[in-house]
Amino acid sequence: MLNTIKTPVEKEMLAFENFFTSQFKSDIPMLNSVLGYVGGSIGKFMRPLLVMLVAKSLGNVNSKTYSVAAALEMLHTASLLHDDVVDDSDKRRGKPSLNAVYSNSIAVLAGDYLFSQALNNVAVTSDHRLMLELSVLGKALSRGEMMQIELQRTGNYNEENYLKVIKGKTASLFVCSAVCAAYSAGADDDVVERFRKFGEYAGICFQIKDDIFDYFSNDVGKPTGKDMLEGKITIPAIYVLEKSNNPLLEPIREKLSKAEYLDEKDIEILIGISLEEGGVEYAGSMIEKYRSLAIEALPDDIPGELRSALAEYVDYIVNREK
Repeated sequence: MLNTIKTPVEKEMLAFENFFTSQFKSDIPMLNSVLGYVGGSIGKFMRPLLVMLVAKSLGNVNSKTYSVAAALEMLHTASLLHDDVVDDSDKRRGKPSLNAVYSNSIAVLAGDYLFSQALNNVAVTSDHRLMLELSVLGKALSRGEMMQIELQRTGNYNEENYLKVIKGKTASLFVCSAVCAAYSAGADDDVVERFRKFGEYAGICFQIKDDIFDYFSNDVGKPTGKDMLEGKITIPAIYVLEKSNNPLLEPIREKLSKAEYLDEKDIEILIGISLEEGGVEYAGSMIEKYRSLAIEALPDDIPGELRSALAEYVDYIVNREK
């Protein structure tokens, strides 16, 4: 399905990948080794693909488009390196994380380097709108991470706060991708705002789907319940914590209110109740809601092939298995 989605921008994605990977080299041996390891762990280029689809739908993929796509992927990769240090994670996409292979300090420095490289990529465009959007994104990612830590400390888990966190940590990347692509293609303000909404709703779908994986055995590089072991309570569990009268949840609610981490037995109980009492189903209904909103947000006058590809992009997010 992903290959089909790429078809309208196949040439542009190949050019982007060559441009992007060329930046993972350094004349400093240690940095070159680190960048090589990071570059070998890059994902599916979901955000650059969105950039290319949006710009192509507006008829103008250009040097600004490639530069901002690279900047966004650099920023995203840097945030993942820092997240792994914050979360003390030892796996990323099924392989040892950079901090596990090298050290936390090396991972932080590598993330800082990629942040700087991202800024360099957007600076060469000389477009203040792109610079502003990227700076807003950097703040949003940090705010999302801080909000998540605050939730762990207060235990104030509810749907509203959950959405605030994922809008900062995940949806902001999709928003920035869609908006910067539209700016790079010369879109007017109304079109930019339509794509801003599209990016936000697609990003929310992406994160809720990702969170659902934590409730099942899977091969996405993290064991079932890992998010909860790290103190991250997501929407399927939030739903049952708010709605269920199951007495097994009372000790769990008490622990969360005291900012105590859940143990493996607590998590087993919480996952089981989330599956049995509609938590995962509710998360699925949220995905369908935001999927519909994303597709409705698309501008009316973009070419049919690109409109279909953007709709299929959201469908891929919703239906992916890892």
